[in-house]
Amino acid sequence: MSDTLDAVETRYARLGDFTLRSGAVIPDVRIAYETYGRLNAAGDNAVLLTHGYTGSQHMAGRYAPGGAPPGVAEDTPGAWSLMIGPGRPIDPARYFIIASNMLGGCYGSTGPASINPATGKPWGPDFPDITLKDIVGAQRRMLEGLGVRQLAAVMGSSYGGFQAFTWATTHPDFVRSIVACNTATHGSGREEDVAAIAASLARDPNWNDGWYYDKGGIAARLFEIRLETLQRYGMEQVLAARFPDPTARAAEIRRLAEAWSRIFDGNTMVTLRRAMVRYDARPDFHRIRCPVLYALTTTDVLFPPSIAPPAMDLLRAAGVEARFFEIRNDRGHLGVNVDSPGWVETLQGVFDRAAKA
Repeated sequence: MSDTLDAVETRYARLGDFTLRSGAVIPDVRIAYETYGRLNAAGDNAVLLTHGYTGSQHMAGRYAPGGAPPGVAEDTPGAWSLMIGPGRPIDPARYFIIASNMLGGCYGSTGPASINPATGKPWGPDFPDITLKDIVGAQRRMLEGLGVRQLAAVMGSSYGGFQAFTWATTHPDFVRSIVACNTATHGSGREEDVAAIAASLARDPNWNDGWYYDKGGIAARLFEIRLETLQRYGMEQVLAARFPDPTARAAEIRRLAEAWSRIFDGNTMVTLRRAMVRYDARPDFHRIRCPVLYALTTTDVLFPPSIAPPAMDLLRAAGVEARFFEIRNDRGHLGVNVDSPGWVETLQGVFDRAAKA
């Protein structure tokens, strides 16, 4: 386990058989994670970082030789360099930071691309339906195995924000604060959204109703999906300073999309989307006992700031100490990791308070 951000390694928590909320059991579950810093003797200086729908657990630093998960380049930078590091709000000298992959994911955790012990082949579309509470439940098992007794904070963006809200509602005594960014308090509730993802993936001739693992995969279709997603998320603006030439910028976006398409799994997209549309933290707001920071970026078209007022009204009506912060920049859905007016200072206040709680 590395204490430095220049020698990060992917670790794996073996959970054994894991029982879902549905009662189904997934055998031999593992969760991939990274850590930065050290756990204190009380086991209560931990911060859990949760990632987005198509992201990974790599939040800070750079990998040590051999430390990256399969298929990921060792020079891949962490996604949240603004917030994590010496002198930053989430400081590894102060906190034991755990960046967790998701159950159902495909960066080293058990998911649809994993081998089903009963068949010796990938689970594929036979992977059991999971919920946000299952994802968080697996993370809790992982944390307990690491000796964590309480989390100072859970912070996540997008799908990671769903997890942050779910942590606060399902394990209220285990969490001292949450930061939920560029996210929502509930999913769409529309099962047709899941069908739409499957139909989009089925445009690849290798799809075969999700049984594509021995047919060459569906990287070509995943590349197309990722290219559109990066453009919609605001990657043009994110890369503008590094690649002022539009042609070079477009080439970099294509490179990023191509690298992602070699790793990500189509059935994971379906599995996580199904859990997403069924997610709704609102009925359990009354169970939240910790302060909540809800942050949305001005230019995010997925979760615009206009969705905040009803969410804040519900949180406050439930007696939750909740604060809203608008992240003001032009980076859209990717605007969390940008030094925007007052953003770093606000995070610093949250983590200072969490350390003292």
